Amino acid sequence: MKKIIVGISGASGVRLGEAFLQYLPKDIEALVVYSDHSKVVLNKEEKRTYLDNHDIAANIASGSFKTDAMVIIPCSMNTLAKISCGIADNLLTRAASVMIKEKRTLLLAPREMPYSSIALENMLKLSNFGVIIAPPVAGYYANINNIEDMERFFIGKWFDLLGVEHQLFQRWGGN
Repeated sequence: MKKIIVGISGASGVRLGEAFLQYLPKDIEALVVYSDHSKVVLNKEEKRTYLDNHDIAANIASGSFKTDAMVIIPCSMNTLAKISCGIADNLLTRAASVMIKEKRTLLLAPREMPYSSIALENMLKLSNFGVIIAPPVAGYYANINNIEDMERFFIGKWFDLLGVEHQLFQRWGGN
């Protein structure tokens, strides 16, 4: 079974992280970490393991624990900066650090705009390390009519980057 770490950081945009979990195929195990600032209620769901962000001894904090990918949706600028500088002061940033060192897929969805020069520099640095920087940007060709369509488009694009099959949005057909 494929395992994906799903980090949710920052209070704004938490809905996107939760929607990502909702659409994640049931044959993929999600190991979920909420940052302290996301301040959401955790509900246990099938094939979801909720981890304590303060438990830096959790399984995902070790490179010997095999996972296929990690996403942080949304990714706050604070979390992005910590990952960029190698600060692993909680489970979320430690797991991201492990993904980089083990050369495993790490996808970050930065949530703020406009981006400051510092944020852009951090994104470039991480991109050069192989981290996928994929902010939620709408594709207007996808027949988006409401916020749920837009969210499905974002999630579908992230699934594409992770190699997860889906039919969440209408693909460009050239017409």
